[in-house]
Amino acid sequence: MTICDQLRFDFKGLRGRKVDVDFKGGDVTSDGGSLLLAEADRNLGLLEEAARRIPDDRVPWLVEHTILEMLRARVYGIALGYEDLNDHGTTHGEGLRHDPLLQSCAGKTEPTAGASTLCRMENRADRSCAVGLNALLVEKFIAAHKETPEEVVLDFDATDDPVHGMQEGRFFHGYYGGYCFLPLYVFCGDHPLCALLRPSSEDGARGAWAVLRALVRRLREAWPDVRIIFRADSGFCRWRMLRWMENNDVGYIVGLARNARIQKISAHLCAAAEALHASTGEKARLLGWIHYAAGTWDRERMVIAKAEHTDSGSNPRYVVTNLRGDAADLYNRVYCARGDMENRIKEQQLGLFADRTSCTSWWPNQLRLLLSTLAYVLVAEVRRAAKDTAMVKAQATTLRNKLLKVGGVIIRNTRRVRVHLSSAYPYREVFEAVARRLLASPA
Repeated sequence: MTICDQLRFDFKGLRGRKVDVDFKGGDVTSDGGSLLLAEADRNLGLLEEAARRIPDDRVPWLVEHTILEMLRARVYGIALGYEDLNDHGTTHGEGLRHDPLLQSCAGKTEPTAGASTLCRMENRADRSCAVGLNALLVEKFIAAHKETPEEVVLDFDATDDPVHGMQEGRFFHGYYGGYCFLPLYVFCGDHPLCALLRPSSEDGARGAWAVLRALVRRLREAWPDVRIIFRADSGFCRWRMLRWMENNDVGYIVGLARNARIQKISAHLCAAAEALHASTGEKARLLGWIHYAAGTWDRERMVIAKAEHTDSGSNPRYVVTNLRGDAADLYNRVYCARGDMENRIKEQQLGLFADRTSCTSWWPNQLRLLLSTLAYVLVAEVRRAAKDTAMVKAQATTLRNKLLKVGGVIIRNTRRVRVHLSSAYPYREVFEAVARRLLASPA
């Protein structure tokens, strides 16, 4: 295609040399690392299976862009930092759809789908699509284990997803001080198992019990002897849910909101911490077991009380659990580790644009949340391939900036696609290590 573009910039000369800039470089990409994403996707078979779970009622012989091709372009684009549909461009305009390397990674030799076509794909989403894609996350988690794990810890948490239009299901949330959704996330380590969009008008634990039941059933189908532990903050402390876990051999360690009655029960521990602080002048921290039952509970349960006293005063915390062991060890090693899940949510919200839920209808917004989650799965797979390198613990934004955003020249003909990456690329060794590891993995 002939591109007539006379735009040119004349910059200040360097050592007597004139510097002029135009947009006639031809097939050049700034996203050479999309090859790593495509290889991770090939190894997992992720988007190929995801495409089967998105409805497509189009006439087959009139289809120009398949669901799989559109899904690859959209999910790879999110991982590469292109959060909006508009980034992909229109039918006749510029945009990501004209990037030659993204076209090759999506399985095409011509421009990928534009914003309007991708929008129509999103608007095909329905309830079965959301259920199917969430189930796919669980299947990929199970497939990632060559051997049965002894224990899996399921981290449940919710976060606010601000909205700025008249989206279906928007409500004002007093705690967050604005209109938002309240998505529920479930992770096991850095493996996402569920991303469920919810309205913010209902209980923050809404849907968590149903998700937990489904996860426990599927995990025990795959691994009958696995030990399952539910871990969450006080927003998920519901006694009926705790009783169900006790009756179904599921461990739990859940935050418990502070109240006058439980503070009275743990007053002796708080007094001891205060006395220790007074004698040493340093922060005092004591942990111990107490028995507690709220007025609506069916019975008393074991609670870990953390009594902490500093110059600012007393700061007690409480955790209800059916796990057995040393209180300090359970609190510090098991419960406090749930804070790492907040990093996973930050990666999705800030690095992979899970908060771009600007569709008018509900189910397209749920699909957008899941597209971000699929992008996270691919980025996490690239990060695992970066073991023994400086990128092994890198956040999604760091991986993008250092491994995925690589300049390169693309040469395409009928036989091959050749990619010449920048000779001055500073992370070449890490890129080579990740590429070798991904290419060596069986699909």
